[in-house]
Amino acid sequence: MDGIVIKSTGSWYVVRDATTGQLHRCRLRGKFKNQGLKVSNPLAVGDGVSFDLPEQAEGAGVIHTIAPRRNYIIRRSVHKSEHAHIVAANLDQALLVVTLVSPATSFGFIDRFLVTAEAYHLPAQLIFNKADLYDTDTLDYQRQIAGMYASVGYPSVLCAAETGENIAEVAAMLPNKVSLLSGHSGVGKSTLINALVPDLDLKTAEISAFSDKGKHTTTFAEMLEVVPGTYLIDTPGIKELGLVDVPAAELAGYFPEMRALLGQCRYHNCRHVHEPGCAVIVAADQGRLAVPRYESYLSMLADEDNRH
Repeated sequence: MDGIVIKSTGSWYVVRDATTGQLHRCRLRGKFKNQGLKVSNPLAVGDGVSFDLPEQAEGAGVIHTIAPRRNYIIRRSVHKSEHAHIVAANLDQALLVVTLVSPATSFGFIDRFLVTAEAYHLPAQLIFNKADLYDTDTLDYQRQIAGMYASVGYPSVLCAAETGENIAEVAAMLPNKVSLLSGHSGVGKSTLINALVPDLDLKTAEISAFSDKGKHTTTFAEMLEVVPGTYLIDTPGIKELGLVDVPAAELAGYFPEMRALLGQCRYHNCRHVHEPGCAVIVAADQGRLAVPRYESYLSMLADEDNRH
């Protein structure tokens, strides 16, 4: 039988049968190699698997094969500092819920998420929530920010999950895709998910019935079916996820607007900080590279914690 892992609690996995849609509580058979990755978990939400349902297992399945991954995203392991933890696999896009008020999401927070998405070759989009709390000046500011990100390849939607405003536009981002959804605490992610996923309470209750309750369930991703063929993977807060460690020499390559300039600097090993003949610095000075984005780059290069 083939299926997709929709939730993990460490030792048990909830697998949705690819044919019937039925959920099965499964364990891994024996030891699995982590496909060359130094990670703490061999299996993640979004993984395709093959499994059996032995009669003596009292309804529990046994996973014996993990399909090759198209892609994946990892965080630092909470328990093993030298290992990473696979958050989710086989994704089509990454969506970040942000707000400009109550609380305001910083550029540093947004840009670290986008760099992570670039590092894992995931298309990314932004969802600006809480539009119902924006005054005229804030709406104007949001348009400017949305324009800045759209100009470097990150489209966005403005919505208000609390009132339902533009929820249809958010829903239009999702069809026939597996979307990773993340966001800082307080941005209204749960309210948004409730608006996007019909019968959410019923679906999460069904999944929870197959999970080991009270075993770090809040730190694991969970795949929710919006409609058949369309899935949202809800993740814990990005602070808990951590972000990919990108070598300093490669960081600029994960900013699309800087990547386009990399061959134009005087020095091949330019760090784009104070070097003469730096095309990136010239672009920032001339307004062709947005100052907030360049400042995020400098902050990440200096390893400053600007996630908040």
